[in-house]
Amino acid sequence: MTKPIAITMGDPAGIGPEIIAKAFREAPEVTAGCLVVGDVACMRAGARLTAEFGRIQLPVAVIEAPGELAGVPPGCIPVLQPGAASEPVTLGRISAHAGRIAGECVLWAADAALRGDVAAIVTAPIHKEALAAAGAPHCRFPGHTEMLQARAAGYLGTSIDDVPVRMMLANHALRTVLVSIHMSLRDAIDAVTVPRILETLHVTHKALAAVLGRAPRIAVAGLNPHAGEGGLFGREEIEIIAPALELARAQGLDVHGPFAPDTIFMRARERPGQLRKFDVVTAMYHDQGLIPVKYLGVEDGVNVTLGLPFVRTSPDHGTAFDIAGTGRADASSLIEAIRMARTLASASLRAGAGTHAS
Repeated sequence: MTKPIAITMGDPAGIGPEIIAKAFREAPEVTAGCLVVGDVACMRAGARLTAEFGRIQLPVAVIEAPGELAGVPPGCIPVLQPGAASEPVTLGRISAHAGRIAGECVLWAADAALRGDVAAIVTAPIHKEALAAAGAPHCRFPGHTEMLQARAAGYLGTSIDDVPVRMMLANHALRTVLVSIHMSLRDAIDAVTVPRILETLHVTHKALAAVLGRAPRIAVAGLNPHAGEGGLFGREEIEIIAPALELARAQGLDVHGPFAPDTIFMRARERPGQLRKFDVVTAMYHDQGLIPVKYLGVEDGVNVTLGLPFVRTSPDHGTAFDIAGTGRADASSLIEAIRMARTLASASLRAGAGTHAS
C-alpha cells in the first residue's frame, strides 16, 4: 500500500501509548508504514516505559501530515498531533480531559480515512466513561463503533441507518459477528428482528467475501438455550431467526442455522490439522459472541468494524487502567490488529476502489 495506516493513541491515561510504543519496538516490520495520531508528550511518556533492560528509548518524530511519513527515519515513532498540546493526564484515572484527547484523535483519523489520506485506522482502547465525560460531540457515542458510524454518515451526507455497521471479533481460531453491540441485554433481545439479522448477514458476507475470495460459510447462533428446543424455551428461532435465514439463502448467501449457542462456536473453531466447518458465527448479542472468542485467545484477538467505508480494527482489550504506567502491558493484540488492518485494506484495493472490507 502507498498510503499509511493511522494508529490512534486511545485514552492517554491507559495503556494505549505504551502498547503502541512496544509495537513499534517489537514488530517494526508490522508497524512500517504506520503513523500515530496522538499527543506527542503522551507518546513520549509511553516510549519511555518501553526503554527497559538498558535498551535505548525509541524517539518520537513529529509530523504534521500523513504525507510526511516517508521522511521519518527508521527506528522512530511518527506522531501526528491533531490539536494543541494537552495538559498532563494522571495514569489510571478516568477524566474528561483524557476522554477528549482520545475522541479528537479518533475523529481526526476517521476524517483522514474518509478523505483517502490513510489506508486504514487502528484504534487503541478508549474508556467509555471518560468519553461520556468529555462533552459534545464525544459524549453522544457509547464507543468507537458508534462514533465512526456517525462520522461516516455525516461525511457521506446520509443517515446513520444508511451506514449499517457490525462488530466482528476474530483471532487465530474463531470469527464472530454481532447482531447488536453496545446495549443492555433486555434491549439486545428486542433487537433480534428479521431486518436486523438479514442486514448483519449481508454485511458479514460482503466483508469476508473480499478477504477470503469466495462466499463465506456463515453459521447463525440461536437466541435461546438449545436454540429454543422447538419452541419450548422461546420462539424467536422459529418466528424471527429461521425466516431471516430463509430470506438470506434466497438472496444467495451461504448461511446455516439457527444452532444451539452453546455448541456452534466449537464447530466453527479452527483446530490444528482440522479445517473449521464455518468461516464465521453470527451471534445474537454482545456477550454471546465475544466470550468464546476472548476465551480462545484475547492476546491475539482483533476487533473489526464491518460496514464502514474504510478499514478499522482495534485490539481485543480495554484501557487496563490497573496496569497503566507499569510497563507490563502486552502489545500482541495491537500488533495483530495492525496486521489485520493491512490485510483488509489490501483486500479492499483488490476488490476495487471505494469498496471496503470493513
